[in-house]
Amino acid sequence: MVALRILVPSVRVRVLPRQQIETLSADFESELTVSTLFLSYMLMETKDQEKPKADFRRKPDWLKIKLPRGFKTSQVVRLLNEKHLHTICSSGMCPNRGECWGNGTATFMIGGNVCTRSCRFCNVATGKPLPINPQEITDIVRSVKDLKLKHVVITSVDRDDLPDLGAGHWAAIIRALKKECPGTTMEVLIPDFQGRLELIDIVAAEKPDIISHNMETVRRLTPEVRFRATYDCSLKVIRHIAQLGIRSKSGIMLGLGETREEIIETMDDLRAVGCEVMTIGQYLQPTKNHYPLQEYITPEQFAEYGEIGRDKGFRHIESAPMVRSSYHAERHVH
Repeated sequence: MVALRILVPSVRVRVLPRQQIETLSADFESELTVSTLFLSYMLMETKDQEKPKADFRRKPDWLKIKLPRGFKTSQVVRLLNEKHLHTICSSGMCPNRGECWGNGTATFMIGGNVCTRSCRFCNVATGKPLPINPQEITDIVRSVKDLKLKHVVITSVDRDDLPDLGAGHWAAIIRALKKECPGTTMEVLIPDFQGRLELIDIVAAEKPDIISHNMETVRRLTPEVRFRATYDCSLKVIRHIAQLGIRSKSGIMLGLGETREEIIETMDDLRAVGCEVMTIGQYLQPTKNHYPLQEYITPEQFAEYGEIGRDKGFRHIESAPMVRSSYHAERHVH
């Protein structure tokens, strides 16, 4: 053990970096006894801080983006905080949120910010959600008005804990938005509702412009990547949406280990059930605990898939590394 005599200005103890000297004026003198191990730790602090953070997969240059900035972004963040609202833009760590917010589009996540499922690709928290908050309806309507949004996307966590799986809350929000914001177009990105078509009918009855439901990945990888959801159930949901006469949309992520043939097969499956709009983007592993990233797909490969999709008859297809479900969503209405 070594004795270290120092002067301190208060009961708060501050660890100083190596070679930094400060003059401390104090009201009293304190004698501290510290171990040589702790003393070594204090002296090495600056060196340790210089160590790079763990990087489980280095991103290629084409995935480097500018951080969201500007008045519109600040305005959106402030309003979300004030209203205690949730967006998948933030919860899902979307790389395009600055661009979308700047273009007058935002994606609100309803039903809270805790999901009853634990899909291995998703960054949204999993657990036991709080009860549905009716005030959420008023807050979202007010936010859409205050931000003067031209297009809004509504999505939700899975609410398998509720008797109607959240369908009634979905309908109430769509109804309120159509009444209070008639000039704003709307896409709703819904869960699978466990394949219960009568619940999808509750949402569809409010007539949003687009109803979207994501396949997320190819058939072979679905059991590994998604929780409770199945490939065929998702196709069933999309088929039902199309049969109701509402524009249907779906999306998948690449880089999970799928093959070119499987991607094209998924396109064919979607077209076969009447899907009109498709998004294809790069999977970005949120943390080392999520489903492991297998590869980065090049922009050229994404462009090729876009061409294939257009040839297959999709009305709109967005295919690029940074594409997410709501990217350029305002264009898909037309």
